[in-house]
Amino acid sequence: MTNEFADQHDLNYVTHLKTNVPVIIYPYNPLWPCLYEKEKEIIKRTAGPCLLSIEHIGSTSVPGLMSKDIIDIMAGVADKTAADECQKLLLSAGYDNVKDLDHPEWFYRLGKRLSGAHCHLHIVKENSEHQRKHIDFRDWLCNHPEDAKAYEQIKIDLAKKYRNDRPGYTNAKCDFIERILEKCMMHYSVAIVASRRPDA
Repeated sequence: MTNEFADQHDLNYVTHLKTNVPVIIYPYNPLWPCLYEKEKEIIKRTAGPCLLSIEHIGSTSVPGLMSKDIIDIMAGVADKTAADECQKLLLSAGYDNVKDLDHPEWFYRLGKRLSGAHCHLHIVKENSEHQRKHIDFRDWLCNHPEDAKAYEQIKIDLAKKYRNDRPGYTNAKCDFIERILEKCMMHYSVAIVASRRPDA
């Protein structure tokens, strides 16, 4: 799970990026959420009928977190047929098909160059485990600044170590991501048990 999770935020196959582009971590840019909101409206206007949800994910979705200059967006759809239609419609909005994916819950990853950043659009099955894990990871970092800070330091250190090795950088983040997702599972399990406890 973790390798594909990390890879979702570090697409080495984007057609408009060189595969050997160095890993650079930038200070948090308050314009990142604005870029997301702008693309969200473009995506909704272009492929709205096919979409069930749109989420800002990845490091640029966590306020204050240093990141590569990549705006990750996750769009949920009903099934592969809806994903195919969505992908075709988004061509007119400048989204290139980066790679067809042989994955039951992650159908496409699309790429687009923005002014001052890049956008990666991931078309996934709505309410799937793949979708949930990315949203849970984002929400956990947003609500636990100590873990967000630890993740930031790991990214900084790994960017120095793997500056010219994106796959190495991506894979080296997996252990941390796995630990955070385990925290999410424990937290939500406790919350479910508590919600079922009868009132005293």
